[in-house]
Amino acid sequence: MALRWLAAAIAALSICAGTYGAEHNQHPEPVVLAPGYADLAFVPPRAGSYELPSLGPAADGAVLDTQGARASLHDYFGDKVVVMSFIFTTCGDVNGCPLATHVFSKVQDRLAELPHLKQRVRLVSLSFDPAYDTPQVMARYAGNFKRPAFDWQFLTTATDEALTPILRDYGQWVIKDYDEDGRYLGTMSHLLRVFLIDEQKRIRNIYSVSFLHADTIANDIETLLGESSSRR
Repeated sequence: MALRWLAAAIAALSICAGTYGAEHNQHPEPVVLAPGYADLAFVPPRAGSYELPSLGPAADGAVLDTQGARASLHDYFGDKVVVMSFIFTTCGDVNGCPLATHVFSKVQDRLAELPHLKQRVRLVSLSFDPAYDTPQVMARYAGNFKRPAFDWQFLTTATDEALTPILRDYGQWVIKDYDEDGRYLGTMSHLLRVFLIDEQKRIRNIYSVSFLHADTIANDIETLLGESSSRR
């Protein structure tokens, strides 16, 4: 799955880059793939050998699931360790949303082999393009990646107005792209951030492009689960 996903991501990037080059009559700059697409170049600290301090509470918000049912973001927090990313399904930046989904797929594959951890972890992919990423679109998108019976939730919001406070509370900025006539192009610029949230709804780590990797996320998950087990 990892190789297939990487090939698809590179193909998507090539299409975007090719279009840009044709329109501007120039060769696109080569893109360096983020570390999350390859094996780690170092041995990460052993799970449980370090601590992850609280970075503050994980905010709530009004969301929709893939069935269109209204829910609270907090409905998905509190009972499991959560890894949450903000994405939009038409993102063409290979080191943006496709990277987050690729890494989540690898985390999912690893947890599928560890039943004692699998039942205590939830992945959440929340769209920040509600105009296009309807519940139906998110359901189709999920079908490309989610393993059967795995707890990976694909969410969106009803409107931009419902999304705005969520983005604000998680420090996410989004800049929509418009043409010279003011028409929305269907693309946007954003900062990739992925959040690790513990069973007390506290943010315990925030991963940027440079640090987003399945190995480090898996170790952080095990660290949090070991921490909660020691309190029981």
